[in-house]
Amino acid sequence: MSRAASNDNHNDNDNDRNGARSVWEQAREWIELHGAAAVVTVVDTWGTAPAPVGSRLVIAGQRYEGDVSGGCVEGELVAVAEGAIAEGAPRVVDYDVSDQAAWHAGLACGGRLKVVVEPLGQADIGFLDTVIAAEQDRRAVVVTTRIADGTRTLYAECDALPADVTAARDAGTVVLAGDDANELLVQPLLPPVHVVIVGAAHIAQALVPLAHQVGYRVSVIDPRREFIDAFRSVDATTMVAQPPEAFAALGLDTRTAVVALAHTSAFDDATLIAALRSPCVYIGALGSRTNQGRRLERLRAEGFSDADLARIHGPVGLSIGAKGPAEIAVSILAEIIKVVRAG
Repeated sequence: MSRAASNDNHNDNDNDRNGARSVWEQAREWIELHGAAAVVTVVDTWGTAPAPVGSRLVIAGQRYEGDVSGGCVEGELVAVAEGAIAEGAPRVVDYDVSDQAAWHAGLACGGRLKVVVEPLGQADIGFLDTVIAAEQDRRAVVVTTRIADGTRTLYAECDALPADVTAARDAGTVVLAGDDANELLVQPLLPPVHVVIVGAAHIAQALVPLAHQVGYRVSVIDPRREFIDAFRSVDATTMVAQPPEAFAALGLDTRTAVVALAHTSAFDDATLIAALRSPCVYIGALGSRTNQGRRLERLRAEGFSDADLARIHGPVGLSIGAKGPAEIAVSILAEIIKVVRAG
């Protein structure tokens, strides 16, 4: 049995991380190769859980890609997937993970895990293509699957939703909804958070790998070519551009976090002005409280209201007494997570 070393994105969906395939893309490829595949989705956990609700695994034959239990139950799920594919209907499976099995997987203790195993075949290629296109275009969709027979419904952002589907979408989490006779797997498939950093300096260098660890996409922008040329990261898109031009190219949406780290008022102000004119979920700016006060006055002079300026987190990051680039990067990422989850 083969298993990929890297996990899929656990940040609400399985969108790619700078080129890594999502489970939907992997499932499509394996259907083309093997005729069928199954996607396993975590819908509930108790106790120790290495992968949160919404984590996914794709299985075809004896191969699987992804991670739902840190290795505790993946082997057993291969057989479950084979049965679900043969029956052509999803299965809901509960696992009790023993302390011994958890210890072998690197966990402190055991717990329980509930997953849904969804079979996919040639008839589902159109569905997969739609999901993959939405991923690539950063469009949120919601997919419901009736457990009894596998019937799927895909809702676009503008579609009217049933009440239970709306609740799941608004919570941004995978749920099992409805009664036993009409139980639905409801999956909001949201674009991964895109952290856009302006200022390719030491804090950015520390922030990029941390953001990738939680499944975020990262871009680093700096108008100063020498800073980009000196930036050492293979996990971020880099651009030599002024913030407004870069933002127009990247597209700032409601799943974008903008972090101004240039520590130069001209660049940081341009970053904040462009970010405030976008729907991005988070805006942070490096600098002391004194610098932040001066910055806000300059932005008021540009016509921004107090409500607009309240969107800016400055000094950037949670107040944890962080010192040095690495700790400051931790505080920034923690604040982004807090804002995204609260939103």
